[in-house]
Amino acid sequence: MKILETADAMRAWSGERQCAGKTIGLAPTMGALHEGHASLMRAASAGNDVAVASIFVNPAQFAPHEDFSKYPRTFDADVAMCADCGIQAVYAPSNDKIYPAGYATYVNVEGVSEGLCGESRPVFFRGVATVVTKLFNVVRPHRAYFGQKDAQQCAVIRRMTRDLEFGIEIVVMPTVREPDGLAMSSRNRYLNAEERERALCLSRSLFEADRVMQAGERNARYIVDAVRRGMADVRIGYVELADAETMQPVETIEKPVVLAVAAFVGETRLIDNITFEVPQKCC
Repeated sequence: MKILETADAMRAWSGERQCAGKTIGLAPTMGALHEGHASLMRAASAGNDVAVASIFVNPAQFAPHEDFSKYPRTFDADVAMCADCGIQAVYAPSNDKIYPAGYATYVNVEGVSEGLCGESRPVFFRGVATVVTKLFNVVRPHRAYFGQKDAQQCAVIRRMTRDLEFGIEIVVMPTVREPDGLAMSSRNRYLNAEERERALCLSRSLFEADRVMQAGERNARYIVDAVRRGMADVRIGYVELADAETMQPVETIEKPVVLAVAAFVGETRLIDNITFEVPQKCC
């Protein structure tokens, strides 16, 4: 497995494979890898001739008061996991290679990025869209793999990929959960035992809401209020039932939706979501 640290080296590696007619899958990550990332990397390996993972903690998606400096960095363990998952090349640039002195170009995806996480983290999706654009331009994958846990991020990247005509297939993989239901996240390691137990109210409330929607409830306010009650033991950032494509709030479930939550458990911000489609009636 190759570890490539510059855009020129990464482009050369990808270019050789593409000239040989190989398809390339990309799993972008910020490191601190867990089984959720592993599912993306295994899918990239299985679905393409060669697979690349990127490891880069992106400063452009962190506000000054957020946890960029303490975000977990476990590079050696991450590289070992990449190898185990069938990755052939790891793109691991430094900050000054991605954002050299005088860097001034950013990508904004309007509309879909503005609610939910975008409301409280106004620089977040600009940073995500910018770094993913750079990864796409350097790695030049045929397919790129992202996790459903970051539902709004997936919607932003799908929109950006379509609008900028990258010609890359965006593959969204299911959220990977701990046995007790907690969505896997690199930030889970910030939680102490008591906080981790309280954090389970996110997934439990979502699962109960899914049961209610499967039983026929279509009123968004009823569903959102029930989830809020179920998350009473944490500091809620948002609970929103949104159109799965536009990320705009809905009043009634008529099309595919995302029920998304964000909350602070202690000082740690966690997100989670479930998707729901109205079952088609039989003839």
